[in-house]
Amino acid sequence: MKHVKKSVLLWYSPREMYDLVTDVPRYPQFLPWCDRADVLETHDDGVTARLGMHYMGVKHAFTTRNSNVVPESVLMKLVDGPFSLLEGTWAFQALGRPGSEAQACKVELDLRYAFAGKALELVVSPVFDRIANTLVDSFVKRAESVYGPR
Repeated sequence: MKHVKKSVLLWYSPREMYDLVTDVPRYPQFLPWCDRADVLETHDDGVTARLGMHYMGVKHAFTTRNSNVVPESVLMKLVDGPFSLLEGTWAFQALGRPGSEAQACKVELDLRYAFAGKALELVVSPVFDRIANTLVDSFVKRAESVYGPR
């Protein structure tokens, strides 16, 4: 099993970052590895979404069930795909004085994954390792593009 834990402090509110992470249909616009993103089902607390991964000659798709707590977190659990395990949490923590509207936040991604078999691990792991390690940076760049640099 692999484990990626990344965090960053940003001059964007938790709600702004939460909105970017939960806007799944827009992923192909800014994630270079994502060739499609479909919301399959909407639930009271989130969505089930299927992402197409096409990067460095590797093409696969996977589905996750995402449970959202507005604007604090997104919990992802594997439904199907080339993984034996895929689970993660995006957390958005307000920074600032209590009672004031947060204009900054700490964004944290905690992701665990393993592949369903050695062949998949050999082929997909190097690509997904790169994706997992640059995911937070991709959302930071997206925030700058959508909300402007701060």
